[in-house]
Amino acid sequence: MAIAEQMRECLTRAFRPSRIEVIDDSEKHRGHAGYRGEGGESHFTIVLRADELASMSRLERHRAVHRALGDLATRVHALALDLG
Repeated sequence: MAIAEQMRECLTRAFRPSRIEVIDDSEKHRGHAGYRGEGGESHFTIVLRADELASMSRLERHRAVHRALGDLATRVHALALDLG
């Protein structure tokens, strides 16, 4: 299963979001550090809206997402989070 789909499943289980987008930005980073030629899956943007995150500080939201992703977060080079 693709990393993007695994991330989507982990985040959906953890937060039951009203909005979730997992965007593979890898191609935009061709030639940069961490870029993987075949298949991409090195740079991602996650857009996530969930009631559970609303009352948290920005740092707490980021920590909660990284906790939910577990080792998936360490398998990518860059992870941009838009947690509104």
